[in-house]
Amino acid sequence: MSAHGVSPTRELLRRGEVSAVEHTAAVLSAARERDTLDAYVAVAGEEALRAARRADARIRELGADAWRTMPLLGTTVSVKDLLQTRHLPTRRGSLLPNDRPREDAPAVARLRAAGAVVVGKTATSEYGWSASTLSRVAPPTRNPYDPRLTAGGSSGGAAAAVATGLCDAALGTDGSGSIRIPAAFCGVVGFKPSLGRIPYVPNSADRLAHQGPLARTVTDAALLAQVMAGPHPADPDSGLGSLDAPRTARALRIGWIEYDGTAGEVRRVTEQARLALTDQGHLVEDVEVRCTHLYPALVDLLAASEAAGARPEDDERADPGRLAVIRHGRTLKGADVIRAEEVRQNLRATLRTVMDRYDILAMATVPIEPFAAGAVGPPWAADAQDLQWLAWAPASYPFNMTGQPALSLPAGLTRAGLPVGIQLVGPVGADDLVVQLAKRLEADLGTPVPPGARVPQPAIAR
Repeated sequence: MSAHGVSPTRELLRRGEVSAVEHTAAVLSAARERDTLDAYVAVAGEEALRAARRADARIRELGADAWRTMPLLGTTVSVKDLLQTRHLPTRRGSLLPNDRPREDAPAVARLRAAGAVVVGKTATSEYGWSASTLSRVAPPTRNPYDPRLTAGGSSGGAAAAVATGLCDAALGTDGSGSIRIPAAFCGVVGFKPSLGRIPYVPNSADRLAHQGPLARTVTDAALLAQVMAGPHPADPDSGLGSLDAPRTARALRIGWIEYDGTAGEVRRVTEQARLALTDQGHLVEDVEVRCTHLYPALVDLLAASEAAGARPEDDERADPGRLAVIRHGRTLKGADVIRAEEVRQNLRATLRTVMDRYDILAMATVPIEPFAAGAVGPPWAADAQDLQWLAWAPASYPFNMTGQPALSLPAGLTRAGLPVGIQLVGPVGADDLVVQLAKRLEADLGTPVPPGARVPQPAIAR
């Protein structure tokens, strides 16, 4: 095999150049033996090979028609360790016991029904609390471009696995940037669809958490999102993010946001993406989105949610950083949470007004370069006691608070060879418009390949 990703793998399977069993076996072997970045916390076994054998039987029987109703047939996906899986343990990055049923989450079940082979569980911070991937149950997940640096988080294991070819695509979660931040740091595509487009079970009362794909290309990410989309009775928000009207990505009005403190190299790289959008015929204008008390409101919403699900007798086994958040949550009163919700409503109203003027918003996904592996954030935000653990990612969490679709794709590399992401954000329900524009931009910007990344080779060459 000479390529990795959902689309290249499907083409190899279609042409008979590799079997699903050969591909799956190669990925499993690579995940066990070459996971030098600590992307995985569990690797599948015989159940994955059984699924691959079923895929091969279907391909033999139906030929090219095998993918008509199973578009992911024979491809490999990983699942973030926050999400339940029936064959693999789910530890949620924690020493605390997981008492949830050992069954597939709806999104996982839909991936399997589309023919995907689940090859393992990827690393996360405890319950996904931080935007770096470190926990008490696994080493920090490191960056494929520089192992001294973080992969981001909390879907850092997913991003690192996709970037290095240890799966064709991955399923992650995003409560405040947890898909898009590691996608930007690791040079892959990360897509947070509109709230409710992909069901999240069990869902959270803070209504911040989304599920979505990480992949090598926008096309692959969009395919996974399509497969996982649709209502589910256990998620009352599911189906709300399916309001697309027919729209085209030609000659759009794009609002460009640049956040204070954006690093010079990040600005230089993303400026090339801005020029590419202009060259495509879009009107790109600078815009500011002002909403006071936004980060403190986010902290209170997250802390209240964490505290609501935490028992004091479990404190000593909890991640120390997450425990600081929990303890803050225990100090909050109902009035504090309502005030935070008022800030969220103000943000939603503000962004609705902005989206009346612009079709899409664009910005650097993360305004800083990756920081040290094993740290919660850059030096000024590395002490969780200060409750600044997400303050360095101001382009991420606002769109969890509003539920808007947001996609990060690679914009290029810094002079130090580190990837930078560009984020596209649309109105709620306009997921298809975001994807259309991202595909056009990706065609102009290209897709970086991490140094030393190798594609798993099938055990049997044909």
